[in-house]
Amino acid sequence: MPNKQYRLMIFWGFCALNLCLSKEECTVPQEDETTCGCAATSRRRPESIVEIDEPDDKTTENSLNTAPSFKYSKAVNIVDDSDCTHQMVEIPGGKFIMGTNDPIFHADGEHPARWIEIDTFYMDAHEVSNAEFERFVNANSYKTEAEKFGDSFVLEGELSEAVKSTIQNAVAAAPWWLPVKGANWRHPEGPDSNITDRMDHPVVHVSWNDAVAFCTWMDKRLPTEAEWERACRAGKQERLFSWGNKFTPNNQYRANIWQGTFPKEDTGLDGWAGRCPVTSFPPNGYGLYNMLGNVWEWTNDWWQVSHSPSLETNPRGANAGEDKVKKGGSYMCTKGYCYRYRCAARSQNTPDSSAGNLGFRCAADKLPHYLKKL
Repeated sequence: MPNKQYRLMIFWGFCALNLCLSKEECTVPQEDETTCGCAATSRRRPESIVEIDEPDDKTTENSLNTAPSFKYSKAVNIVDDSDCTHQMVEIPGGKFIMGTNDPIFHADGEHPARWIEIDTFYMDAHEVSNAEFERFVNANSYKTEAEKFGDSFVLEGELSEAVKSTIQNAVAAAPWWLPVKGANWRHPEGPDSNITDRMDHPVVHVSWNDAVAFCTWMDKRLPTEAEWERACRAGKQERLFSWGNKFTPNNQYRANIWQGTFPKEDTGLDGWAGRCPVTSFPPNGYGLYNMLGNVWEWTNDWWQVSHSPSLETNPRGANAGEDKVKKGGSYMCTKGYCYRYRCAARSQNTPDSSAGNLGFRCAADKLPHYLKKL
């Protein structure tokens, strides 16, 4: 009898393996594969920055895009006070499964799958846009940390040849990330770029500290990682994405990620090469836009990779640390390079770091008095 049971276990295990290999979702990159290097864009890790031998070395030659490509017109993208994107959605409290028992990147602490209980809270329906952030800056004469430091990290393929010719350093682990003088939220691709036609795009080159300052001014706060994941999952349990396990249901894109060969060319098959407006793509089941892809989003939690499998109520992460958690992936993510545009995926940066694919949205315990419930 034991031998018979053993043979049956092998048989069913073989069947399950064949079933998995026949599905696209099961074919995933391994943990030791190259990533997009987003976590390496840190100000407090100088050892990650190396000198470029020649301005026209192979890193530059591999970049096919010399300027950002955006498929829209100025008239379509004007945002005024009558069309604000700072409205909030009520996220119902309750229990949900956070994390996964099938992690793609073990070192990121995606596992284990565990029950979490969350109180009802509110979440911005959209990522904070350039227009919203500009109002904050103008009202407070605020300077971001990228402006104070004088530089920020930009994807090489988005830079003009003039800007690239002035750069002598790159991120060692990801040479397509370049520290660019004059890059900040107003000039996301360097000093010769602007956001005039992109006021409804997500603000980028904002640090965790900048995000906290904005949220506080708006009478809001950053979401915890657990709140963010609850909002991302939109009531679905143990699914890869907000809408299910198939990334393109009915052959339709639901998020802005990289198509083509990374980092050489983003073909924009999803409609966008680079960042897209915060109102793009269908919202998830809770009415939230761009929870996955487009730009990484800061959360309030300190980074840790060990999690209790026991039920936790309103967890707020570690008490202290060096890095803050960011969620959601970005337009630079691909399945082969940075398969982190999943609800359970996570990454990290130091609180003073900024980059061209890193933004945020706000949360709140109660709806601010100046807003209406959606």
